[in-house]
Amino acid sequence: MEYLLFLLIGITGNVIGTLVGGGGLITLPTMMLVGIPVHSAIGANKVSNMVSAFSSFYTIYKRKELSWSEMRSVLLVSLVGGTLGGLFASFMSSQTLTFIAIILLGFALIMSFIGGAEFGEKESFTMNRKNGPILLGVGFYDGMFGPGSSTLALYTYAHEKISYIKAVGLSRVGVFAMCSGAAITYIATGKIDWPLTIVLMAGSVIGAQIGIILARKVKANQVKLLLRIVTIVLIVQLLYDFIKQLKGGDIHV
Repeated sequence: MEYLLFLLIGITGNVIGTLVGGGGLITLPTMMLVGIPVHSAIGANKVSNMVSAFSSFYTIYKRKELSWSEMRSVLLVSLVGGTLGGLFASFMSSQTLTFIAIILLGFALIMSFIGGAEFGEKESFTMNRKNGPILLGVGFYDGMFGPGSSTLALYTYAHEKISYIKAVGLSRVGVFAMCSGAAITYIATGKIDWPLTIVLMAGSVIGAQIGIILARKVKANQVKLLLRIVTIVLIVQLLYDFIKQLKGGDIHV
């Protein structure tokens, strides 16, 4: 029964995560709610996200909706950003990281209302001096903290007027790169509960594939609304975490 729950958690979290990001809001709290130790929960989440992200962007790449040149630049920037973020994480308090997340997501939400953050019809993505540092920053943020990084990446692609399905594919490329380093770390330190992780991984791959199917069917205005809703939920969750931290409570993300 417990494994069935983890399978459903993986499916649900990755359907949402693939479409607009924020899947960790479903997977991590639910696992910890049923008593999974935090390191095991985070490790399982990172490993399953790495595998599910690979499955989803590979599906898009196989259908020739992504080119290797596009994927290569995002992979490299995300991997460098995630690695640097992980290295710097030990020097920053959880309060500071939570506050940064609230500011970044709040800014992204405001920009979505005043214009610019709408998916377009561009069928190619080119890394440049503007979006490159932003995506590097998203990777850095993910390595340090994590919640909302996929959502921030989608906002970045929306500002570039990339088509939604390509933005989803590129964001999953980024998630794969960002989660890889963390997943390897958790595996190397023996913090992985493999039966739990394998079940969650199976659910995550299924959820990611469902998300890709849905991504081809939803309309731009529906995506924008869902993206805003998930962003608001992320901000509320992080504000709650921030208040708990100020009061001295332990918080895990």
